[in-house]
Amino acid sequence: MSGGGDGSAPGLIITRGLTKRFRRHAAVDGIDLHVPAGAVYGFLGPNGSGKTTTIRMLLGLIRPSAGEVELLGRPIPARSAEILPRVGSLVEGPAFHPYLSGRSNLARLDAADRAADPETATPRIDAALDRVGLLAAAGKRYRAYSLGMRQRLAIASALLLPRDLLILDEPTNGLDPQGTREVRHLMTELAADGATVLVSSHLLSEVEQICSHVGVMRDGRLVWQGSIPALRAGAVQTVRVETDRAADAARVLGELGLTEISATDGAGDAGVVTAVLGQVAVEKIVPNLVDEHLAVLGFSVLAPSLEDLFVGLTGEGFDVSG
Repeated sequence: MSGGGDGSAPGLIITRGLTKRFRRHAAVDGIDLHVPAGAVYGFLGPNGSGKTTTIRMLLGLIRPSAGEVELLGRPIPARSAEILPRVGSLVEGPAFHPYLSGRSNLARLDAADRAADPETATPRIDAALDRVGLLAAAGKRYRAYSLGMRQRLAIASALLLPRDLLILDEPTNGLDPQGTREVRHLMTELAADGATVLVSSHLLSEVEQICSHVGVMRDGRLVWQGSIPALRAGAVQTVRVETDRAADAARVLGELGLTEISATDGAGDAGVVTAVLGQVAVEKIVPNLVDEHLAVLGFSVLAPSLEDLFVGLTGEGFDVSG
């Protein structure tokens, strides 16, 4: 299900009918992802909805049961050797050696990468450490790192080479609020530098602050994708009117075409009328009430929060902290 005209924009991640079955269970069921170039795409859904399985198929770590994957315009896994050096990824973090320092762990990973130039390893490693705020702790052994520091080192491993595309699975997992803010800022910087970012997350604060587009998973299916403005535009808006003649105000709203009208008379105070706005122009409401000689003591348009929208799509709540 799509929502928002992004289909014409170049897609750096495109899937068609992507499916992964484990025996009879479809962990991912025929999804059509479209991640536009330059987007910060929030890949959302409750635990078990298929996000990580999808990411593993995007990176060629597991083969799909059906469907197609394209990264940067090339098929995966057929062109993985050509494309994956241009893709930085974090999926449950790389396996670091506890007795090596953060810098030595990155050096080991960099040396194993055929696309990396050994002659530029030191400045690239230092730049990656600096970008995630670990340069001062680069000489410490990994076993002495906190969970948040370990997560930052994992992100640094995805930044050892310039990347056109970053795929990050829960990149702020384990970070304190300050660390979470720093990672958000980092993702915004990477997008501003020209990278396209797909970030799997359950934190709505992340989505609202950094993402331009979202895809929402539920039970292995993609139930919505598009831009955040398009998601909000499709939301049901409710008007709330405070007046001393609630029944008359409810009649006027009905005549204008508002629906699901509810009126409550106040006991000696203003009553309250609520109604679904629909396609009625909001600027018409107050003048029509005044024309009927109704005192408008309060007026507001209520839109559902992003959390409400996602609960409506998935049937489950999201963590709004972070």
